[in-house]
Amino acid sequence: MFFPGSRYAAAGTYQATRADGTAVTVTRIPLPAPRPVLGWHPRGEGERLDLIAHRYLNDPTQTWILCEASNCVVPDALAAHDLIAVPGAGR
Repeated sequence: MFFPGSRYAAAGTYQATRADGTAVTVTRIPLPAPRPVLGWHPRGEGERLDLIAHRYLNDPTQTWILCEASNCVVPDALAAHDLIAVPGAGR
């Protein structure tokens, strides 16, 4: 269901019951892995997060690692930051 390298790829699922009684499968939210912050990237106006991820992580699909390092849950929240944490190796 998730692409390889996604933070949700190995997160697992569980069953939940909605208010109307129907059962749904829910993806677990993975806890962020501790990673040292090596420095900060000053984000230029209009600079895309996938390009920053490619520059520092060699993979444009790893924007979620930038989010974790910057204490943001979703990329939209990180897009509002002027400085983006550049994480070191982890996991």
